[in-house]
Amino acid sequence: MKAIAYQQALPIEHEESLLDIELPAPKVSGRDLLVEVRAISVNPVDSKIRKGVSPAEGEWKVLGWDASGIVRAVGPDVTLFKPGDQVWYAGDISRPGSNAELQVVDERIVGKMPESLVFGEAAALPLTAITAWEMLFDRLRLGSETIWSDQPGANSAPNTGAGYHSNETLLIIGAAGGVGSIMTQLARQLTSVTVIGTASREESRNWLLDLGAHHVIDHTQPLAPQLKAIGYETVTHVVSLNQTDQHFDSIMEVIAPQGQFGLIDDPTTLSALPLKRKSVSLHWELMFTRSLYQTKDMIKQHQLLSRVAELVDAGLVRTTIANHFGMINAANLKRAHKLLESNQSRGKIVLEGFHQDV
Repeated sequence: MKAIAYQQALPIEHEESLLDIELPAPKVSGRDLLVEVRAISVNPVDSKIRKGVSPAEGEWKVLGWDASGIVRAVGPDVTLFKPGDQVWYAGDISRPGSNAELQVVDERIVGKMPESLVFGEAAALPLTAITAWEMLFDRLRLGSETIWSDQPGANSAPNTGAGYHSNETLLIIGAAGGVGSIMTQLARQLTSVTVIGTASREESRNWLLDLGAHHVIDHTQPLAPQLKAIGYETVTHVVSLNQTDQHFDSIMEVIAPQGQFGLIDDPTTLSALPLKRKSVSLHWELMFTRSLYQTKDMIKQHQLLSRVAELVDAGLVRTTIANHFGMINAANLKRAHKLLESNQSRGKIVLEGFHQDV
């Protein structure tokens, strides 16, 4: 099968940072699905691992943790899917990724693809949707009492703001990126928090307002005066999606006493002591935790992907694709990694198909 991989962690400009290669097709067992990958999207985690993790000598490392495709075979213990199903997923960081024609993935972290999306549109969403969902509802527990309805589609209507969380505010630092773009939509549709995103460019600001943010402020400027200008002395919840070490002091200034602070990036240093005075709780989110540790609730990722697919098909959440870089190959993936590393991307970068006719 065709794949894009590397044997040594290198800067993206290096000729061998990503290479087009051929690998043996994988085989399924247990609860595995064998998926024919039709489209992928690229995330910061791809770049981080490519720059910092080398495979064992002589081995190839295949990146990629976002995909949509078609189930071609199933393991003997599979109950949720059958060959021919169209699926989407973010995969497992401890297994080979989606930058290959065929991928094996556990059914418990896979969902059926939204019927209203094509493969490229669908591939933009899984990793960011899981990350945003888990941060909002598993970590911060915003609106969690309404999320897991027993009736399919019961929560498809947006919350009108009556009843719960109506006095809470969510500040999303770096909201125009992949995770922020879906977090903005989920928070707006499934909770009644006031959603405040940050963006430094006009096009990113307009992007966030179009996705449903109530307000957008500039994270390159002091946060407190901008929040005061729109009527907020403090915010009850803050999620930092990138460059947390640069924004940490400003976050501690604007977060409310007994507020909640979540982050997903890897700050070089982070002292939790400043949280003590305000009794602020700290929440980390890594969407790979459930698959890495085979947690008992691993199937929640299947459930939440199914729920997000309902929201997409109901027209309440839309794909966050911003750039389509063409076919899945090393040259186009290098372009995608380079753009992500510039910190100037918004939404998601998608690649589609290993052949011209796909």
